[in-house]
Amino acid sequence: MRDHEEEFRRRNVIVVVVTFENDFLARGYLEETSLSWPLLIDETRETYANYGMLTASFLDIWGPKSWWAYLKEIMKGRMPKKSHGDISQRGGDLLIDPGGIVRMHHVGAGPADRPAVEAILQKID
Repeated sequence: MRDHEEEFRRRNVIVVVVTFENDFLARGYLEETSLSWPLLIDETRETYANYGMLTASFLDIWGPKSWWAYLKEIMKGRMPKKSHGDISQRGGDLLIDPGGIVRMHHVGAGPADRPAVEAILQKID
C-alpha cells in the first residue's frame, strides 16, 4: 500500500490504519514506520469484531505465505518489526465510499493475505 501512496492521493482516497494497540504502542509504531496515514485506535476491538476480523490460527500466522511476505519485505530493505501485541488478531482491508457504503471487505487469513493494490484501485475507479 505504501508503495502506491501517490496513486491513492491522486484519487482523493484517504487511507486510515486501525489498530487495537494502546496509545503508547501506537505512538511507537508511528515512530518506527514513519507512517503518514492517520492511525485510529480501537482498543475494545469493536470495529474488528463488527467486520469479522477475529482470531487467526497458528498456521495462518506462521505459514509459508507469511514467511514469503516477510522475505519480500526484507528484500525491499524493510525489516519486520517485533509485535508487542496480539499477533493472532486478523487484519483486513475495507474500502468505504464517501456515502459510507462498504465497496470492498477483505478479512485476511494471515499477515500475508492482502488484496492486490491494483484490485483496490480498480474498485476505486
